[in-house]
Amino acid sequence: MTANEKTNAQFEQVIQECRSLFEKKLHDYGASWRILRPQSLTDQLFIKAKRIRSLEIKKESLVGEGIRPEFVALINYGIVGLIQIYNGFADTVDITNEEAMKLYDQYAHEALELMKRKNHDYDEAWRGMRVSSYTDFILTKIERIKEIEELEVRGERTKVSEGIDANYMDIINYAVFGCIKLNEER
Repeated sequence: MTANEKTNAQFEQVIQECRSLFEKKLHDYGASWRILRPQSLTDQLFIKAKRIRSLEIKKESLVGEGIRPEFVALINYGIVGLIQIYNGFADTVDITNEEAMKLYDQYAHEALELMKRKNHDYDEAWRGMRVSSYTDFILTKIERIKEIEELEVRGERTKVSEGIDANYMDIINYAVFGCIKLNEER
């Protein structure tokens, strides 16, 4: 198995784990996330990433949950973010659980395909990085999203940005890398 094939298999395994959790939460709560406006979703991503950074620095969790579950949450909220960008937010839950899962699978697949292309071009560089760097890069992507959202509030457009969706994709991929690395460290 080549390094790229190993990465692809690991990525798919992490996404399957995230998908399983997403499906269970969908069963319990329905697609309640459909009411999240873009800024609220950005703030949700922010608190997850800040918690990871806090745990990395403090080396202690008083809540009991570790870093990896937060990376899983970033992946799932990143996919929700993509769904919300392309479908808008709603005032009520307006899709079935089955429709939500189809959308989840669509955007998870798109994230996988992007990761494959980038991994080819960057030649597995992520494996030489520290998990804390993924956290910092995710926080940077979230900050960029906030700036883009503020431009939009003012009625302005970005000049060179890849856009919010590209930042969500990068957040998903960095979080997957974090999950893989943490699995390997166990």
